[in-house]
Amino acid sequence: MSHHGVVYVIAATALALVALVGCDAMPGRPQPADQPTLPSQVMGFAELYGQFCAGCHGTDGRLGAARPLNDAVYLALVPPDRLRMIIAQGVPGTAMPGFAATAGGPLTEAQVDALIHEMLQRWSRPSPSPEVPLPPYAAETTVTHDAHPGDPEQGLRVYAEACANCHGADGKGGAKGGSVVDAAYLALVSDQALRTAVIAGRTDLGMPDWRSDIPGQPLTAQQISDVVAWLTSQRQPVVGRLGARVQVRRPEP
Repeated sequence: MSHHGVVYVIAATALALVALVGCDAMPGRPQPADQPTLPSQVMGFAELYGQFCAGCHGTDGRLGAARPLNDAVYLALVPPDRLRMIIAQGVPGTAMPGFAATAGGPLTEAQVDALIHEMLQRWSRPSPSPEVPLPPYAAETTVTHDAHPGDPEQGLRVYAEACANCHGADGKGGAKGGSVVDAAYLALVSDQALRTAVIAGRTDLGMPDWRSDIPGQPLTAQQISDVVAWLTSQRQPVVGRLGARVQVRRPEP
């Protein structure tokens, strides 16, 4: 190649490099920082909670259709592994879906963990009930075909003393509370959700927890199981839904 040819090639290469550099600096060219964030990369609590939780549990974790999550008693009551299971896998037979990708939902395991971590950081307290120990989250179960260890007849007595003032003598609603025996409600709510409501109440709606249902006399664990047994005994078939769920713990192999 002649001297002039070499000079031409070098000049052309230099111009090409300058053009490339110039393109990178052109106004309006997308930069790496401008790339959209993938849904799986969103880790902010406000975005995750607002998109997946607020619609049912309220904007600030309160005053939603579902149980408040901004409730120190509830967060102290529910075991952390159970809370994670509820969010990740949902509650079968209820309106609570599973949000983890392993359950067909949109969230990664890291996003589920981020939600739980922030909920506990923002809304839990070290000792929400220091004067009265929390009752067990789940009822004691026996190796029988009885899904409810409580006694419905005793539960009716507990209901009359602790609940009827708000929900009416027959459970169909009163001056301060709605029906707790409505067929659609009982078909949608799980046994554990009923137990949780009796223990933790709905402070955002003025429903007291187990310490204040009977003034000066917190409900015992047995009374809680009994009143839940009475509530679940009121379930009636609902068209389009399965009947009452039966939960039986089998002996360990």
